[in-house]
Amino acid sequence: MRPDTPAENVDHTAEAARLERTAGLYPEDAEALLLRAAAHRELSGDRPAATTLYDRLLSDAASLENPHLVRALKASNLWEYGHEAEARAIIEGLRTAAPRDPAPWVIVAEALESHDELEAAEDTFTQGARLLLTDTELPPPATHPLLYGRHRVRRLRGLPHDHWDTLADTLHTSPVTLDELHDPKRVWSLGSDNPAELAAEISRLRAELGAYREALSRPFPVAILHWPAHELAELLAAYPALSAEYPSHETHLSTIESSLRELAASGTANLGIVTGTVPSYEAFAASEGASPEDTTLLPQYATTLAARGRALAWPPQRGAECWCGAPRTYEACHGGREG
Repeated sequence: MRPDTPAENVDHTAEAARLERTAGLYPEDAEALLLRAAAHRELSGDRPAATTLYDRLLSDAASLENPHLVRALKASNLWEYGHEAEARAIIEGLRTAAPRDPAPWVIVAEALESHDELEAAEDTFTQGARLLLTDTELPPPATHPLLYGRHRVRRLRGLPHDHWDTLADTLHTSPVTLDELHDPKRVWSLGSDNPAELAAEISRLRAELGAYREALSRPFPVAILHWPAHELAELLAAYPALSAEYPSHETHLSTIESSLRELAASGTANLGIVTGTVPSYEAFAASEGASPEDTTLLPQYATTLAARGRALAWPPQRGAECWCGAPRTYEACHGGREG
């Protein structure tokens, strides 16, 4: 959840304040916006302010999409400014809760690792891997940091490879192998007087940085606007001029899928789908000082929803439900159609 903009180009305090203001305007997106604001507070050095934001979110934990993630981030942040006991208690609670999302596992395991709790870090990475990697031969990308982190900690502990370490090596695509990146002896090369050794280490560090950026980046998607059937009916009843844009709901769904396939075929990456609602669209039109019947607002509305973290990646992962909301897998629904 850390911002992926280079730190030297960002006023983190100002950006956090902007995101907090935006969260006030769009309470339905407060979770994503305040998590980003908290990350900026951490990067600015104001860790107590970041904890305040995490506590603000957790005060209504039942409404959060991912309360375990918020707790993990809070624990990591607390430990960084001296609240070790509270951080440990949160970490233990998370391990007991056993979330089905890999991100909290990675965050708390890395918190343990950064404080030299290598055995506990390995146990945490392993517990998360056992929970999340039981039903698949090819782990989804979101789980790769679990395997990479576990590989790194086991390497630091001098343990031999096991089957999950081998799987991590297989998934890793950097030209520098995981064994090189996670070699405990690398730190000694940084003190070398040999230019060749230093150059090799710089090359490895660049590869490692690239891997981290790839894992942490949240690329801005090219987003297509999707209206569920009941929302589209309400939209057209209120603004009949839009019926030329949306002749029928079935046509609307087919257009979304075909547009995404065309974009993918042209090489466009990071495609996503955002779901609109009439009240949200009307509020957006009002904020722009325009009529909801203005069709030029539609792509702008989609972009705004994506910027607020509302986009779902397309195509869905294998076996996931179709983006259209039908109770079928994507492969059995729009994914199996010819455009």
